[in-house]
Amino acid sequence: MNAPLNIRDFMDLANRFPVIDVRSPGEFKAGHMPFASNIPLFTDEERAKVGTIYKEVGREKAIEVGYEIVNPKRSRILSTVKKLIELTPNTGDKTPGTVLVHCWRGGMRSERFANFLNDNGYRTHTLVNGYKSYRRFVINSFETKRNIILLGGETGSGKTEILKKIKNKGENVVDLESLANHKGSAFGSLGENPQPTQEQFENNLSQEFSRIGPEEKMIWLEDEARTIGFCHLPNPLWESMKSAPIIRVNIPKKERIERLVLDYGNYSKEALSSCILKIQKRLGPQHAKQALEELETGNLGSVADITLTYYDKAYNYNHEMRAFKDVHVLECQNSNVDLNAEKVLDFAKQINLNVDV
Repeated sequence: MNAPLNIRDFMDLANRFPVIDVRSPGEFKAGHMPFASNIPLFTDEERAKVGTIYKEVGREKAIEVGYEIVNPKRSRILSTVKKLIELTPNTGDKTPGTVLVHCWRGGMRSERFANFLNDNGYRTHTLVNGYKSYRRFVINSFETKRNIILLGGETGSGKTEILKKIKNKGENVVDLESLANHKGSAFGSLGENPQPTQEQFENNLSQEFSRIGPEEKMIWLEDEARTIGFCHLPNPLWESMKSAPIIRVNIPKKERIERLVLDYGNYSKEALSSCILKIQKRLGPQHAKQALEELETGNLGSVADITLTYYDKAYNYNHEMRAFKDVHVLECQNSNVDLNAEKVLDFAKQINLNVDV
């Protein structure tokens, strides 16, 4: 028997049982629960066909055509659900198992899918108001006040690597750049997978925060701009970040240049040239021309030096414009990530930012 659930109860059970999104592949690609598996009732084309019939002929005919489309898929659907349950560890559930099902707005697709599974021995829960209620849940989740510390520093300071070390030491860290598949600069897409949709970025980000739990726990974030590539930080989170304390690591420019050459030196001249051209107006025609010439001769250190002139100014200008009042500067003699992570944690304790380690 199917038992519809509200979003909070649905999310609680999602920690234990498989979640099946029965929407079309196109809907799923645009945005989905990060932990859901897509077993679509209809392809994108089939969904469009049924929708057209529903509008032009009526509900009964649309249901009839829908069954004609879905019936040949029944065996494959059952096989896929069985495999999905087998891959879900430690549910404590007996065979054939319990699954959670949702569609766009908790309508016919999820209901029919759930009833079909019920007829084949499964226990099911559908989501009241479907994926739409999940999206409201996600948007509302960013209204929760978070206890945030920002790690700042000019480009090439190794902030992402420092945060990874801090996470390994037991601190709560949310890697915004990893979630956005982008390192934040004009060079940020190099070596990264395609960026998620804005909707999916928000879903993934909300899920990361939910894993951390209670609001009083301290969360480390990198000091980012409002946009990371094409992904925008949700406004409530951005406002919280603007009032959060910052530990800003100051790394010598020579060390930062060496890190950037190490990080980006293996990319082709064509790829690097394309990135330089993205910021040529901000660099200025002469500096952009010089950077491209240095790139052509293989002098990557000079390329990094020239681009840092722009990025350092932009970073410091943004700090001034945001009028941060709680910025704590930590001088670091080199770019040793392990050493700097220790320094950051020790410094956070000294200035009483309530870190756990």
